[in-house]
Parts: sequence; structure tokens; C-alpha cells
Amino acid sequence: MSAPDILIDDLADPRITPAIAAAREGPAAFDAEIDADGILAAARAATALSDFGDEGPLRHRLNVLVQALREDEGLTRGGRITILDHAIRVMANRLRIEDLVKRHPEILDIRIDRPIIIAGLPRSGTTHLVNWLARDTRLHSLTLWESEEPVPAAPPPADGPDPREQRSAEFWGHFEAMLPHMAAMHGMDAASIHEDNELLYMDLACYSWEFQTRIPRWIDDYFSRDRTDSYFYEKKVLQVLSWFRGGKGRWLLKSPQHMENLAALKAAFPDATLVVTHRDPVAVLRSLTTMLGYGDRIRRDPTDPPGLARHWAARIERLLRACIAERDAWGPEQSIDILFHQYMADQEGVLRRVYDLAGLDLTAEAEAALLGYLAENPRNLHGRVIYDLEGVFGVDVAALRQRFAFYYDRFPVARED
Repeated sequence: MSAPDILIDDLADPRITPAIAAAREGPAAFDAEIDADGILAAARAATALSDFGDEGPLRHRLNVLVQALREDEGLTRGGRITILDHAIRVMANRLRIEDLVKRHPEILDIRIDRPIIIAGLPRSGTTHLVNWLARDTRLHSLTLWESEEPVPAAPPPADGPDPREQRSAEFWGHFEAMLPHMAAMHGMDAASIHEDNELLYMDLACYSWEFQTRIPRWIDDYFSRDRTDSYFYEKKVLQVLSWFRGGKGRWLLKSPQHMENLAALKAAFPDATLVVTHRDPVAVLRSLTTMLGYGDRIRRDPTDPPGLARHWAARIERLLRACIAERDAWGPEQSIDILFHQYMADQEGVLRRVYDLAGLDLTAEAEAALLGYLAENPRNLHGRVIYDLEGVFGVDVAALRQRFAFYYDRFPVARED
């Protein structure tokens, strides 16, 4: 029996529960006006460590972030605190990484061997694909909780749950209790396989906080700089994670952000296999704006769905133009483009193409595990969300398709009405 369709009818004027009202305000004890120096000081206090590595670029990026957050007039106090608290967490992560590498310099000798890297627009099947391929236990994959805290603050217990996983599960459980339809769009299970955006977070080169804010100053600064060093920092974090796992094994990674950083990605991971998923950007916007608009009841007042759609139409255009400009950095001998409609029509065929490209044997054991995942996770498992890009978000779809003509010309995705 299929789950019922889901119509979220209060995106423009959300019903605010007591829990959402509290989240909008945020904890009273948190300094919502903390600056870059305060963020770094809080991370040092949380870890009793002091070396961030190259601190100059970090301080610049934090200053830009803080200023951009202050310019985001629609952001609630709680929404701002969430971003600032994330900044403190990722800076604490960075301190622990730098400390661990200083104590174990052999970490930097670990080879990140032929990773399989998935890139693609948000809402284009990348989460499904990475969680599916992660059923092959020969591959290292990154759980949400591990991406949030790569280095434990203290050795985890040998015979019990890792406190990092418990913290993640508690945080996301509370989030999904406030937003029960989120599981149908993008569930945040602590044990699920997650994007490697969090690894870029530690070099403050991650676009994840753009999903919770409207910070054009940050975006302009991000695009103005060469992000290659940030991808080498991601490689360093992967070396740390590999060290915890014994030093060997191929990584399976994914992030939409890689689409706009293909040259930097190639520089850091020259022997990787790249899989790029492509989907009609209009369908992407329908899904993405609904998902983000649903969450905006926590972080924005007013929610302003038309403003959200305008923001993300521009942001996705920027991402896609960067993707096309840098796509030739990867040759056909190690990269493949997957069209969403072809992926949905023949998932097993896509699997075999990826394995062939990666030079990875599809053993009987791996195939059984992978096919089992498909059986357990049919599309719309938690219900099909009904989208209204034209009505709720005020988008002229014909004009939007004209705006993305450059992308349709390059990648023949099926247009989804």
C-alpha cells in the first residue's frame, strides 16, 4: 500500500507550533551577535586547542559570513544562531583534525585511492544513488554523524553507541519532529550516508548554510576565490577518516556542490571516478523550494516563498554555468553523465555503467546487497509531495525554462511538467 500524497498548504503562512516558536527564538544564553573572533574563541574553549592551521583565510570567511548574516533581514534569531553554532562546531572539528595530524603525521601519507565521487543538482537523485552504492561494503562511505564530528572529542566506548551518533540522532530527531513531512523529501537519519559538504565546512568553503539563509555577500565571496585549496583540505579530512578505518579502501562521496567545482575536484582527486547526475532544473526548483520553504517556518519570518524561488533560480543558474564551464576537466575515461529520467527508468543499468567505469567488480554478494536496497527503498516511500512552483512561489515556468536553455542545450534532460 502506497503512502498518501502530501500537500503542504501553509508554506506562505505557516502554522507555528510551540516547538517551532521556540526554535525561531533560539536559546536565550547564546550570543546571536557573536563575531568571527568570538566564533574562533568558542571553538578553542570547546576543545582546549588553539591551532586552526592557516587562520587568515578562515578569519576572512568568518567575517564575510557574520556580515552576510546581519544583512539577512528575514532570518529569525534562532535561524542565525543555528548557523553561528554550526560555525563553532566546524571550527572545533578543524582544531581536532589539526591536532591529530600533528600527533600522527603519517596520516598525510595515506593515499585516497580512486574515490567514486557523485555530483549533481540538489534533488536529482544523488542521495538515493550514494546510499544505494554504499550497500557495497568494499567502499568507505560517510555517515551523517561522522561527517558532523570526524574526530571524537574523547575515545568512544568499545561496547556501546558512539556519543557523536547519539548527538546527531537527537538533533535531527528533534528537527523532524517539528517538520514531520521532511522525511518524504530529504530525511536526515544520523546513520544514513551523507554528503561530504561537511568536510568542506571545515575550510569554510561549503554552501550548506546557503540552504538556511539568503546571503548574497557570502555567495559572491565564495565564487570570487579559488576553491582548490579547500578541496585539498577535504582530502586531508578523508585521510584522517581513513586513518581511523585502517588506512585502506576506496571512498564513495557525493555533493551537489562538486558540480560548480569540477576543476578543483580534479586537482585534489585526479584518479577519481566522477558520476554527474542531471535533471530538469525546473523540477529541481519545484522540489528544492518546497523542501526549503517548509523548513523556513523555523528560520525565516516572514517565509517569503517567491523570494526563495528567485534566490534559488539564480543560485542554480550560477552552479550550472560553472558546471558547463568546467565539465571538460574530466574526460570520458573517468567520468559519466547520468540523466535523471534514464536513471529512474533503468537503475540497474546505471549501476553497471558506474561499476564498469570505476573498474569495480560487481560481485554476487555486492549485487545482492544493492538490489536489496532498491527493494527496501522504493521511490516516494514516505509519500509523494505535491509541488506548486507557479502558485505558491510565483514562478513563470516558461521564462524559467528559457533562462536554463543553455543547460538544456548541453545536457538533454527530460522536461518534467
